[in-house]
Amino acid sequence: MEPLVSILIPAFNARATIAETLASAIQQTWRRKEIIVVDDGSRDDTRTIVEAFAGDGVRVVTQDNQGAAAARNKALSLSSGDYLQWLDADDLLAPDKVAAQMQALECPNGRTVLSASWGYFFHRPSRASFTPTRLWCDLSPLEWLLRKMEHNIYMQTATWLVPRAVAESAGPWDTRLLGDDDGEYFCRVLLQCDRIRFVPEAKVFYRMPGSNSLSYIGHSDRKMEAQLRSMRLHIAYLRSLDESDRARKACVTYLQDWLINFYPERLDLGEEAAELARALGGELNLPRFSWKYSGLAATFGAAAAKRAQILLPRYRWSMIALWDKMMYRLQAESL
Repeated sequence: MEPLVSILIPAFNARATIAETLASAIQQTWRRKEIIVVDDGSRDDTRTIVEAFAGDGVRVVTQDNQGAAAARNKALSLSSGDYLQWLDADDLLAPDKVAAQMQALECPNGRTVLSASWGYFFHRPSRASFTPTRLWCDLSPLEWLLRKMEHNIYMQTATWLVPRAVAESAGPWDTRLLGDDDGEYFCRVLLQCDRIRFVPEAKVFYRMPGSNSLSYIGHSDRKMEAQLRSMRLHIAYLRSLDESDRARKACVTYLQDWLINFYPERLDLGEEAAELARALGGELNLPRFSWKYSGLAATFGAAAAKRAQILLPRYRWSMIALWDKMMYRLQAESL
C-alpha cells in the first residue's frame, strides 16, 4: 500500500487565499492523502470556506488564536500520515509536488527528508520567480546547515516532505518563537534525518506575505527576543554536528547577517550576539546600511534608516502586488 501523506495547513484570517490553497492540496496526484486545516481563531469566514471543501476529504478544526506553531502542532496531533507536508494557507503546491517527491524515494518510510524548488508570486502563480540557491541539491544535514548559515539562505516551509518518524524524533514546533519558527523547526528535523534529497521537478508557489501572516506581529521586543533565541538554537544545532573552523565561521557569519534585527532598538540583544560571536572566535561589526540608506542614517539616525529600509521595499512590493492583482482579475474576467 502506498504511504499516506498528511497535508497540514494552519490558517488565520485566510479567507482571501485559503480556497486556492485547498484546491492545490486536493489536486495532488498522490492518491493516498489526508488534508487537515487548523483554524487558529480566525475572525473572518475562513472556517466556512474550508467547510465547503469537506466533500473533498478536507477536515477542519478550530482553536483559540495561539499562533502558527501551536496551530501546526495541533494539525500534527490530528494526523496519521507516514509523511508530512506542511502548507501555509496562502501558498500553493504544483499538482505533482508530493508525487514527484515520493517517487524520488529509494526507500519509502526511511529517514530521507525531501525538498523541492520554490518560487515567489503575488497573485498569479504563473508569474512565479524561481531562483536556485546552494541548497537546491542533495546534501547531508551538516552541509545543508553550513550552507544555510554561511549564505543566509533557506528553503520555504512547503518545500519539505518529512517522514513521520523523523518529525516525531525532532519534536513539536516551538511556540515560544514568534518568528523564524520554521527555520528552527526544520533545523531539528534535519538533525534527525539521514540525508536531504532535492527534487527539482517538485514545485512550490510561495505567496509574498502580508500583515495577516500567522507569524507577523510587528517589530516588537518579544519578537526580537524570540529571534535571538532562535539564533542561539541554530548555532547549538550546527555545533552539535561539527566544531570545525568552518562551522564556527558560519555561526559568526550568521550572527552578523541577523544583527540588524536588534540594531539600534535593542543594543542589549546585539551585545549578547556579539558575546556569542566572541566565544566562537569571531567579532561582529555594527550593521551597515546600503548606499540607498547610509545618507539617511547619517542625517536622521540608524533607527530612521532601518525603518526606511524595511518600509520602502514593502511599499514597492505592495505596488507590484496591486498591479499583479489587477492583471489577475482581468485574466479571470476574460476566461
